[in-house]
Amino acid sequence: MPAFTFEKISPPPVRRGPIPSIQQKQRGVIVQMLDRFVEARVKRSKRGEKGVIARREPKPQD
Repeated sequence: MPAFTFEKISPPPVRRGPIPSIQQKQRGVIVQMLDRFVEARVKRSKRGEKGVIARREPKPQD
């Protein structure tokens, strides 16, 4: 004898009529920071494709 049973869940009712507009939420701070990181990385990768990468050598310490 099973210890539990499953209930059949009926699908949600079909809505008829126009779909309500979805409000755009303001993006979170973390998402904005990630977007900036991705943009910087894309710029670096495009710069690297050209074959010219300028790097500064650190000054030797006395």
